[in-house]
Amino acid sequence: MIDFLTSMLKVAKIPYSENEPLAPKSTFKVGGNARLFVTPQTPEQLERVLGAVRSTDLPFFVTGGGSNVVFPDGTYEGTIISTQGIKEIFYDSDETTPDSPDSALVTCQCGVPMAAFVDFCTRKNLTGAEQFAGLPGTVGGAVYMNARCFDRSISDILYSTKHIEFELKAAKEIELPFNAADWDYKKSPFQNATGSTAEARYITQATFKLTRTKPEDHEQIVANCKKYIAERVDKGHFKCPSAGSVFKNNHAFGAPSGKLIDECGLKGLQIGGAQIAPFHGNFIINIDHASAEDIHKLVEAAQKAVREKFGFELEPEIIFV
Repeated sequence: MIDFLTSMLKVAKIPYSENEPLAPKSTFKVGGNARLFVTPQTPEQLERVLGAVRSTDLPFFVTGGGSNVVFPDGTYEGTIISTQGIKEIFYDSDETTPDSPDSALVTCQCGVPMAAFVDFCTRKNLTGAEQFAGLPGTVGGAVYMNARCFDRSISDILYSTKHIEFELKAAKEIELPFNAADWDYKKSPFQNATGSTAEARYITQATFKLTRTKPEDHEQIVANCKKYIAERVDKGHFKCPSAGSVFKNNHAFGAPSGKLIDECGLKGLQIGGAQIAPFHGNFIINIDHASAEDIHKLVEAAQKAVREKFGFELEPEIIFV
């Protein structure tokens, strides 16, 4: 099956590599090798790759910047599809939305780094994305997870999305206007999108609604971005390889997950090369060539301790491939 895929990729001139190390592809710096690693450069190439891998019995996984995933140890005997090559930004300075003459729409393909999106908005004097300054990963990943930073969710600025969907073996690209009912805290309609007609939805682009400002407001936007990046630095986001917050917060429970883990006395707990960060209970960090199994054991240890002490089940937001 791998030979079938590589032959197709060669004919289609879609970049790929075999036995590709995965650890450098994620912010956790964890993982073995992928039997096949494919980097489509356009939505059309992504659709072709997805159609091919879905026709085999091999596993596959679609990733963006690898900022919220734990790649497996050993060899992944399937295909990892990276969207990082699909990274165009589209902007019409004259385009607004009917409800707001000061609005502006910025469309990003799925592989656009969040840093590039925020930088683009800053340069164009568009406000609304500053809270996402310093967020690793891609637009596609942030939309999929409905990333939340400093009390602002991606869905708060989302205008529409496009995704690839398969009906039986036929693919189609669908545009969805933003519907608040489909979104919630770190929830999106792309997570666990299963049904009789569509097994999954693969994001190809997202359009965001920002607010235009005057040129003299530029420095304030820059200052806000720097403020949020500094807060990330102060919280230890960049001290060690990690995926940021490991567990979602449950606002109904009333206490952040990191505080619950801290009150269980787990900060600093180490298994193998992975550790629950001494400076933040909701971070697991890679301090010495951690394995995916090390991280998984720490996740289970935190869940068990919080369950026994508080009767509350921690829900991971990181994804184990």
